[in-house]
Amino acid sequence: MIDNRSLLADCIEHNAIRLVDADALRGTPEGLPTDFDFQKVEGMLLGLAIGDALGEPTEGMLPAERRSVVGEQREYLPAHRQELGTTGAGTDDTQLAFWTVEQLLEDGGLIPDHLMRKFTGAHIVGIGSAVRSSLRRYKSEGLPWQLCGVESLGNGAMMRIAPTLLPYLQNPTPSMFADAALNTMLTHNDSGNIASCVAFVSMLWELLGRRAAPEPEWWIERYSSIASQLEGDTAYEPGYERCGAYTGPLWKYAVDRCLSALAQRRSVLDACESWGSGAYLMETMPSVLYILARHGHDPETAIVRAVNDTKDNDTVAAIVGAAVGALHGLAGLPDRWISGLSGLIRQDDRENVFRLLFHAKQVFWLRHRG
Repeated sequence: MIDNRSLLADCIEHNAIRLVDADALRGTPEGLPTDFDFQKVEGMLLGLAIGDALGEPTEGMLPAERRSVVGEQREYLPAHRQELGTTGAGTDDTQLAFWTVEQLLEDGGLIPDHLMRKFTGAHIVGIGSAVRSSLRRYKSEGLPWQLCGVESLGNGAMMRIAPTLLPYLQNPTPSMFADAALNTMLTHNDSGNIASCVAFVSMLWELLGRRAAPEPEWWIERYSSIASQLEGDTAYEPGYERCGAYTGPLWKYAVDRCLSALAQRRSVLDACESWGSGAYLMETMPSVLYILARHGHDPETAIVRAVNDTKDNDTVAAIVGAAVGALHGLAGLPDRWISGLSGLIRQDDRENVFRLLFHAKQVFWLRHRG
């Protein structure tokens, strides 16, 4: 197993990564239950792909506009971009997540330089500006991977971060948190972003081990307990004009907004419209946490609300889908959504999400079982 703790420590020591060196990076994740079933990992990663594919046709529409065009969406629609299929097609969310799976299988763990090279190897559907800039720095300008990530609070790292925990299924170590930080840093070298991605990976790990849905407050409080240690003294401002004045950490903004909305029992639509639901993590993070707090016990409803009630709906639904998939497993996701996925991660390529999951099960789960 590759242990990246010393690599992360070196990045921290030389101020190459925007991250506070805190205890949250050093704890050993609790081992998975003895009766753990890999179908929870399959649920996590297919939940991500399903959310992305459901949201893709109406990505970027405001919820009111979307309702006027397609009504309440619960099924796949014809893809807006058809590079990866005509229906049930993914975008960069699915591609980058499953290219990460692919590279982890090739290397047996995270080697950041190899993953950056993987990301530059094929056309990315709907690529975000931060990812585009970081890959240009790596491929065209020849910068080392440590210098490629841009200072961005976009959601393009969180959408792909779930596979980070795969190498640790049999042997959890603190290196999982180092991997999450380094993976994020490749494209989004930003304190709030890295802190949020490490927190989300930790939450996903705990969800894999859970047998029942947590209380609504758990989602918000668990995120806060980790991100608050790692983010540091940041001064972010919301980009959505209805939010009002705020300057401070991302984690505090997201937590305060979510707890207030939860106390008022606001609908997902109403709450997300109050803080925005675009690709900026000041909007994505509270939207994801609130959807999970309200509907994490019901995976189909959680994904449907993400698809219908947010603006950057493919990515919000992908992140929500990963979380509810990790909690409820493959059995918790509707069969029609699974069978309807195109599963492609490149144009004209036989490799797809289902084959990669099969290989991941052999390598990261079955191979080491006695």
